[in-house]
Amino acid sequence: MTGIIVAIVLGVVVVGGIIYVVVIGARYAKDDAEAADSDPILTRLAEATQRGETVSLEQAELQESFTKRVVIPIVKRFGEFSTRFTPQKQLQDTALKLELAGNPGRIDASTFLATRYIVAVVFGGLLLLISNMPTVNWPTGRIMLTVGVFTALGFYFPQLWLGSKISRRQNEVRKALPDALDLLTICVEAGLGFEAAMSKVADKWENELSVMFGRCIREIQLGKTQREALRDMADRIGLPELTSFVAAVIQSQLLGVSMAKVLRIQSDQMRMKRRQRAEEEAHQAPVKMIIPMALLTFPSIMIILMAPAAFQIKDAFGPFLGS
Repeated sequence: MTGIIVAIVLGVVVVGGIIYVVVIGARYAKDDAEAADSDPILTRLAEATQRGETVSLEQAELQESFTKRVVIPIVKRFGEFSTRFTPQKQLQDTALKLELAGNPGRIDASTFLATRYIVAVVFGGLLLLISNMPTVNWPTGRIMLTVGVFTALGFYFPQLWLGSKISRRQNEVRKALPDALDLLTICVEAGLGFEAAMSKVADKWENELSVMFGRCIREIQLGKTQREALRDMADRIGLPELTSFVAAVIQSQLLGVSMAKVLRIQSDQMRMKRRQRAEEEAHQAPVKMIIPMALLTFPSIMIILMAPAAFQIKDAFGPFLGS
């Protein structure tokens, strides 16, 4: 039994480190495209060459952290192995969700699906380790139930985390869209073209919408048509308001309608929708408050009010009840 517990501890430590590296990789999600595509080993070699030092490729690679040299490649290999048993439709849906979330951690769909199994093993292993401690005396049925429940939670935890990233990103874009359209309208009315106005918005702010505008401008500069770049931008966010805005811009360009007028109309509509959404959330607040009040506030009030009466009833009827 001791050997099994030691093996579980080692497995949990190793797998927990893998998950930690994969999750903290999300901090690189907002890096620019050049930093994302650059090779850190070649960068170290270039820096050493500028300093006049002689460094081989192996030495530069050994200077990298343990996670980049060992842990991340292991996760990627496991992801490639799990891809063989994963339906193509699930891979495509996961890749779409990662794109909607802004590709946190810059991981692919196969690696993300592999993390689901890894997190499930971590959660189940931790509970199995706890249940085998000498101070814990659980029956076999409780151990199996607890380990199974936490394994299932670990399997669905990365999916819930990804869904929260998508919602947070879409909410950020939704809040910034009316102000961005106002600035676009001012720039277009001042004589700038639509692409130059989008570039101004991308340079002025630092949020998800400005990042998407900057990426759209770079795609246009690399040869993609403006219509395709705008539609791809809307698809990468998956927000109905942005999709409507892109459709209106494309339609105005096809029909020759004034861009400034279209932008002003879209800005007014976005601002009205944002106000309506705020009013809707305000109306939902009393309903959402019922759950914490029913579970936390009301029981405490009942205990405070009924405890004296309960003691008086016990003192009055205690002799008849034999207590």
